[in-house]
Amino acid sequence: MFKTGTETNKIIEVFPVQGRTNDDKACLKGWYGWDFLNDPQILTRRIREPMIRKNGKGSPLEVVSWDEAIKFVADNLLKIKETWGLDSIIGAASARGPGNEPNYLTQKFMRACVGTNNIDHCARICHATSVAGSRQTIGEGAMSLSIPEIEDAEVIFNIGYNAAASHPVVARRIVQAKEKGAFIICADPRVTETSRIAAIHLQLKGGTNLALANAMANVIITEGLEDKEFIKAHTKDFEAYKEIVLDYPPEKVAAIADLDPEAIRKAARKYAGSKHSVILWGMGVTQFSQGVDVVKSLCSLAMLTGNFGRPSTGAGPVRGQNNVQGTCEMGVLPDVFPGYQSVTDPKIREKFAKAWGVNSLPAEVGLQLTRVPEKVVHEKDLAKRIHAYYIFGEDPAQSDPDLAELRESLAQIDFVVCQEIFMNKTTQYADAILPATSWGEHEGVYTSSDRGFQRIRKVIEPEGNLKDDWEIISLVSTAMGYPMSYRNTEEIWTEMIDLCPKFTGATYEKIERQGSVQWPCFNKGPADKGSMYLHKDGYFATPDGIGIFKTAHYHSPIEVENKDYPLTLGTVREVGHYSARTMTGNCRTLRNLEDEPGWVEMAPEDCAALGVSDGELVKVSSKRGQVISRCKKTERVKKGAIYMTYQWWIGACNELTISTLDPVSRTPEYKYCAAKVERIPNQARAWKEVANSYLAIKEKMGIDQKAVSQ
Repeated sequence: MFKTGTETNKIIEVFPVQGRTNDDKACLKGWYGWDFLNDPQILTRRIREPMIRKNGKGSPLEVVSWDEAIKFVADNLLKIKETWGLDSIIGAASARGPGNEPNYLTQKFMRACVGTNNIDHCARICHATSVAGSRQTIGEGAMSLSIPEIEDAEVIFNIGYNAAASHPVVARRIVQAKEKGAFIICADPRVTETSRIAAIHLQLKGGTNLALANAMANVIITEGLEDKEFIKAHTKDFEAYKEIVLDYPPEKVAAIADLDPEAIRKAARKYAGSKHSVILWGMGVTQFSQGVDVVKSLCSLAMLTGNFGRPSTGAGPVRGQNNVQGTCEMGVLPDVFPGYQSVTDPKIREKFAKAWGVNSLPAEVGLQLTRVPEKVVHEKDLAKRIHAYYIFGEDPAQSDPDLAELRESLAQIDFVVCQEIFMNKTTQYADAILPATSWGEHEGVYTSSDRGFQRIRKVIEPEGNLKDDWEIISLVSTAMGYPMSYRNTEEIWTEMIDLCPKFTGATYEKIERQGSVQWPCFNKGPADKGSMYLHKDGYFATPDGIGIFKTAHYHSPIEVENKDYPLTLGTVREVGHYSARTMTGNCRTLRNLEDEPGWVEMAPEDCAALGVSDGELVKVSSKRGQVISRCKKTERVKKGAIYMTYQWWIGACNELTISTLDPVSRTPEYKYCAAKVERIPNQARAWKEVANSYLAIKEKMGIDQKAVSQ
């Protein structure tokens, strides 16, 4: 709940209220992550007016009226569509502040107006892996249990997930489970807060998740611990799965993953010994070139032990951003309409075409946003290239891997639109910038990580010549010849749920009355309050209701350490900051916790070998680039491995990360590449370079250093 200064139209205080998942508590960003709405201009400035480059690329951005900006965007998109075809345009929508309704309209705009399935969002670089792997096994790419259920689990297998940094509200449930007697198994290359309270910490080598999951399945099967009745009644393809996992005895995997084989056995026995075992995973699972295979193996592990279909059990891909679950559900993916309805299904296409008033909709799966460089800098045929990029609430020039390649792509694309709230790294390449309202300045619905729809409300009036995201999209679409007309977000929401059987019962009225509605919720009547957990009684969301066992053989990450780059680099979360930092970096309390140039976590042995001290500036490099960061000497990490967070501008670890993708989800392998760290002899000069670089970036973002007190 917000306390506002009514005379100044500013938020002055915030405090939590009782909710289904937060239980009257708030995380660090909940307490302090609202200050950016007051626009303190610490890091970057709020965009208050529409801007366009009237004289083409390289010309300055100029403030214009909304009518001129909308016409400019519509005319350019129509020209590109006519010249290069429907699929020459791609859109990226937002899993952050806008809410579900404008995301629904964005994919509708791309499909019904532009005529392409080239629509995606940041789930592609985080949990698209979870969606793809879960669909192939259990049929549904969402958490099968609710966040409150976690605290009543008997066993928690936490793999590649640091809840304390990523989701403190979820971390609190894990702590409460521990207090209630839960047995916690933590598989993580680093010592995290969860590993510290775990009964078993499997501190595996980065990139070996699949080998570990297969080894646990091996133990369960060879020791006869599998749930034979559940397997027979509710699953298929067990024998093919068994044939693979039998090739992964603990001794073999211990050598691959740098683990004790007896620890693997103990973890497997404990997990299999409970009917209330939960698997929680995060991007330490998904951001690998073999991420989909790991997700399939984890879902299969739960099926193997009968851990589905009842409270406090199941599979939990805990989503990264506040509305990444919802943005997926709105169909902001290149292969599905809202409600995860396939674009390749003729009957589904016919339903949406009729509802949206068009003759037909594109049938081919669209382009994933991580493939933009492939379709720009690496595509020689102009007819097959991406020529326009409509970027709504995303910052790929900060968040995508191999940033040098991404910047080259943005520079080469004919026309780039940014619909944004702040200047950021990507707006530097924009030909048009459309200023939008933020959360706190508009109405809507978010979806929590455990499928819970919840309302967001307007608490202050937006300042400047801004428009709601849904209104901007409607205006652009209308100007391009496909009229969109809505009075409010509820009208958009009602249109959406009427097209999505799983969501039909989640009306604004029901969400308001209950505080939250978890899908599936098929009926608008009061009796259907939604679903606390999925796959009840072992009936899965696959077409025939049968779960499908799947795994794969392990292979190492694509780029491994070598003589020139002897360390492995992985990306991790920073508890005080969020996403690309344009919001939390403009929150005074959070900015004071951590600032540029970030940190690189290093083992004491590696620090000693290089002769660097804690807090000292170092140069970190890979084949793709180099950055300056601060050495964080810590026993949390193993010798030979380093870790960085991606929020920083000077210490931007995505200058280093590799753009290798999972072949199914097209998610980048952020968690593993070869790198090296070098000592910087002249620290004073390095610190001056950092300060000057930071100042120069802020000035590009519109910060007047003379006018703003730092």
